[in-house]
Amino acid sequence: GLSMPVGFKNGTDGSVKVALNALQSAKQPHHFLGIDKHGKVSVFQTRGNAYGHIILRGGEGKPNYDPVSVQAAEAELKKANLPPRIVVDCSHGNSNKDYRLQPIVFESTIQQIVNGNTSMVGMMLESNLNEGGQSIPEDLSQLKYGVSVTDKCINWADTERIILAAYDRL
Repeated sequence: GLSMPVGFKNGTDGSVKVALNALQSAKQPHHFLGIDKHGKVSVFQTRGNAYGHIILRGGEGKPNYDPVSVQAAEAELKKANLPPRIVVDCSHGNSNKDYRLQPIVFESTIQQIVNGNTSMVGMMLESNLNEGGQSIPEDLSQLKYGVSVTDKCINWADTERIILAAYDRL
């Protein structure tokens, strides 16, 4: 088990139900098979993880970082007797899969915190040294330095700019 904060994303349909179920499960004790420090198969036991949070990633072509969506997620957390801890994924459905829109999502989330929202505990950005993305070429020497080979990312300068601006506002 992981004795650290662990996040569970809402489903691709935008529903937080799957994340709520995962949080409920993660906070319970579990047993699992693993390899101990002597290389032997062992049964491990966890106490459960009370440090979970949901991650709002958007879904079905719609964002869910806006105040109305966040309040709906807070209500679902309360109804499930879970602590109101929300992280906003600034990429994926919340940016309509356009990495260049992540700063808008980030800044909106910061504004909600400035306005008094206390359930938002973090944001996620897809960031790399240089913006954009690339496929892994046959000839690895053709890879562009500092450009993601997975999801498209904002560049480091933009990342630094929005984080420092958030720091000044908070």
